Amino acid sequence: MSTRREFLQAAGIVAAVATNDARFGLNVRPGRPAHDLVIRGGTIYDGSGGDPRVADIAISAGRIAEIAPRIVGAGEEEIDARGLAVAPGFVDIHSHGDGSLLDDPRAESLVRQGITTIVAGADGSSRFQGDGARSFTAWAASLEAARPAVNVAAMIGLGSVRGAVVGDDDRKASADELQRMVRMVEQALAAGACGASTGLEYTPGAFATPEELVALCRPLAAKRLPYATHMRNEDDRVLESIDESIAVARGAGCPLQISHLKMQGTRNWPKLDTALARIASARTAGIDVQFDVYPYEAYSTGLTNLFPVWSRDGGTTAFLARLKDAAVAARVRTEALAKVELIGGWDNVQISRVAEAVDRDAEGKRMGAYAAAKGVDPYLAAVGLLERNRAEVGMLGFAMSEDTIDRLLAHEFSMVCSDGGAFAIDGPTRRGSPHPRGAGTFPRVLGRYVRERKALSLASAIRKMTAVPAARVHLADRGRLATGLAGDVVVFDVARVADTATFANPFQYPLGIAAVVVNGVISVRDGQRPSAGAGQVLRPA
Repeated sequence: MSTRREFLQAAGIVAAVATNDARFGLNVRPGRPAHDLVIRGGTIYDGSGGDPRVADIAISAGRIAEIAPRIVGAGEEEIDARGLAVAPGFVDIHSHGDGSLLDDPRAESLVRQGITTIVAGADGSSRFQGDGARSFTAWAASLEAARPAVNVAAMIGLGSVRGAVVGDDDRKASADELQRMVRMVEQALAAGACGASTGLEYTPGAFATPEELVALCRPLAAKRLPYATHMRNEDDRVLESIDESIAVARGAGCPLQISHLKMQGTRNWPKLDTALARIASARTAGIDVQFDVYPYEAYSTGLTNLFPVWSRDGGTTAFLARLKDAAVAARVRTEALAKVELIGGWDNVQISRVAEAVDRDAEGKRMGAYAAAKGVDPYLAAVGLLERNRAEVGMLGFAMSEDTIDRLLAHEFSMVCSDGGAFAIDGPTRRGSPHPRGAGTFPRVLGRYVRERKALSLASAIRKMTAVPAARVHLADRGRLATGLAGDVVVFDVARVADTATFANPFQYPLGIAAVVVNGVISVRDGQRPSAGAGQVLRPA
């Protein structure tokens, strides 16, 4: 990195700037910079997937003002990107990073991996539902007041909508309730939500019928915004779940975004070809189906997800009661153990967070080893954690294949997501033992899957991290590097970029990210951060 003065001296253009030399098209008063920021000499990957080119980028008033082989006008700040890749800021199409932005708007684990925009409201859960105090507008105002480090767009969570209207019970919504829920979706979309999401493995979203989902997704059709679904099942019934997702999109007439597509459990890995064939068939039939994927062999969820959906009917109190109810406890145990067997046993279950300090020693531990150390049966140890923590226990499940990840990342209709939260190595968001994807997803794709495994090209990976997800939710001025678009940029070292966060130690930032620019403001530079964020709440065009 060079200072403005050093760069101008090296380029030999100080005199031209000072005299507004007409040969260079300058219109600058002597002593004043032509632009807020100039990024010099980087290898630009513009997000289109095409060949890169070496050029300068000038940013003024938060927008890209010029891209040219040589920009003569100086910047108030300058970044020397020679020998480095310059790409649009990464757009995370499926993020839970908004969950901690009010506690810690720095969003360290996001912005330090090059993410400049997150799409929140994932898996059926959003922090807004309809109008009034829980409206999109109220949520956006509170978030912008926090001055987050990243831009945030958000979907309306249909699980949150159902919870607000129907509650946690496993029952069909009445006609009046359905009408109220549809109105809430319409209000959110009118205010700026960029799609709708479901989490059909979670309650209360799991209790929604396909007919209810079609009705709630119909408002998406006119805007061509996506229905993003964490499907009803991602293991033994993954193919049936893909079929249901396609049927909902077909019935609603809207695009379909399959969230974090995966095949869980070794016996389901061979289903990948069939799954992709069903997606291809739907596209041939005119349904706009795409999907996202994260580059890890473990997923993250609540420990309750090992237990059958029917046992969670009625909410936490009812669920915990069933764990002890002699009439159903044996059935609950049998079905939970079958799920554990599917993913390879208790040592493929890692506890990521607990609510109570008494169980803090469980965080980061594999359940098999944790239970053995306690001298307790693993199932009983899991039940004990759930009871003491009122079911607020997080887990990681190691159940996917890296070969499958290779193929999904390379697929023509995929894009990259993290499905992760935002945290930091210090402060209020250093909690538990979270999935490392929250700090490492995008550098991991670039380092492991592009550079090492060669699953896809660098230009293709960048496109799947930028232009494709931005277009999916109609963020028209994000995800590409072109004159007039938003000044969101990441500068990184192709040979060095890598994730360092691990399942054993997730609180580590990536390597090789030289600079991150959000709305024209340098948000990361050589590992240093400014005091305030430049992020905005974004709405679809």
